[in-house]
Amino acid sequence: MSDTTATHLGFGVDVGGSGIKGAIVDMDTGDFVGERVKIATPKPATPQAVADTVAEIVRAHDWHGPIGITLPSVIRNQVACSAANIDEAWIGTNVHELFSAALGTEDIAVLNDADAAGLAEVAFGEPEAREGAVIFLTFGTGIGSAVFMDGTLFPNTELGHLVISGEEAEHVASSAAKDREELSYKKWSKRVDAVLHEYQRLFSPSAFVVGGGISRKADKWVPNLTVDVPVVAARLRNRAGIVGAAMAANEHVAP
Repeated sequence: MSDTTATHLGFGVDVGGSGIKGAIVDMDTGDFVGERVKIATPKPATPQAVADTVAEIVRAHDWHGPIGITLPSVIRNQVACSAANIDEAWIGTNVHELFSAALGTEDIAVLNDADAAGLAEVAFGEPEAREGAVIFLTFGTGIGSAVFMDGTLFPNTELGHLVISGEEAEHVASSAAKDREELSYKKWSKRVDAVLHEYQRLFSPSAFVVGGGISRKADKWVPNLTVDVPVVAARLRNRAGIVGAAMAANEHVAP
């Protein structure tokens, strides 16, 4: 598909620890155009192996326009400064140079995966995500975070690593911790509640938006939370990373 076919289309790729997913995105609605392609993340997930897989996904869509890519990394000046569930060789890698070489274009943007998902929620999710100081959280293998002020992103926050009662928040309150310890929603939501109370104490947000796969069952745990600001389930769920990546590329957002 050519980039001249429709100016309202974009392309996003979401790199995760288990899978790499990409799709063409309708930038007016946040919906996918055609099928999403998913390929298992290579093992080990080295920079070149991941870049080659991203290129395979782009070729599968015959896409020739701007490309947005998320990584489970802090991205500063287009250099990966951390690596979560991908090979440590990413640390210090110039991701723009890496993906430009693999994709044959410099029209790309690379950003943190939670930041991308947050951007998508601000654009296409619940109204609470667009106004005031908002903390967007993804509950999965860890706890990803994105912080916004009136819809403007403060990039590369890592609130999941904040130490609460002697342990990192994500070690006790991620959905992976729930599964690992076989916690009921009631017991797990108490841990999430403790984390949100600490975030509220430190940052005084106007709302929390909670995403990740477990947000599909928000009715089982969000009502148990006792923070006195709204806690809203993310609307885009597993689409958010791809949509946010496409937005970053089209709007030239690159930390």
